[in-house]
Amino acid sequence: MATNNKIALVTGGSRGLGKDMALSLAKKGIDVVLTYHSNQQEAEKVVSEIQTLGQQAYAFQLDAGNIPSFDGFLERVTTHLQEQTGSPNFDFLINNAGTALYANFAETTEEQFDTALNIHYKGVFFLTQKALPFLNDGGRIINISSGLARFSNPGSSAYGSMKGAVEVLTRYLAKELGSRGIAANVVAPGPIATDFGGGRVRDNQELNDHLSSLTALGRVGVAEDIGGVVAFLCTEEARWINGQRIEVSGGVNL
Repeated sequence: MATNNKIALVTGGSRGLGKDMALSLAKKGIDVVLTYHSNQQEAEKVVSEIQTLGQQAYAFQLDAGNIPSFDGFLERVTTHLQEQTGSPNFDFLINNAGTALYANFAETTEEQFDTALNIHYKGVFFLTQKALPFLNDGGRIINISSGLARFSNPGSSAYGSMKGAVEVLTRYLAKELGSRGIAANVVAPGPIATDFGGGRVRDNQELNDHLSSLTALGRVGVAEDIGGVVAFLCTEEARWINGQRIEVSGGVNL
């Protein structure tokens, strides 16, 4: 990686929203470290696409819900960056990795809850904390939330409330890290047609039509609607945006 390029770490960057974020960042001239959970082949395809765009990229395995693994993960990433750039540091942290949990409140099990909590809140909290020594002053943290933290759809009580916790955390990050010039913001997608949650928004036509009818712009989102917003928040133009929640939903449930 060239030493003068800024570097973004994107969790869950091998597919869906994370993939588009990684590609959008590369189009802004930013080098990318992306993580994947199990599909190394897909992750390496994204790396190749980024290299085709003229930027450096590298993929690392990470289970975003396995908090004890974070120290080793960051050691591998920062050692690689030190070798490639002469510095272990990076500039942008995008906490995107996530899984779906659809279960009514009365039926949500403790096991389901704990698994989701580790990925969507505890993991975000401690990966960010452990990354702080390697995040350059003047950098950015972008946490990915969901429209489900603002409006309520039955079956998302655990997921939605954990995303709500991330939104509050982001304001604290903005406040506490301001002395280092680090801005922290939330991007909250609305319904998106990807393979997330088994592809239910994409593949269930009835659900797709219903969600489209609730959206001012008349359709559900696609991955390409989100990545550019995340990339923008990593540019100099966005330097004065801090502690904000930006919903990227086409105007759903207005």
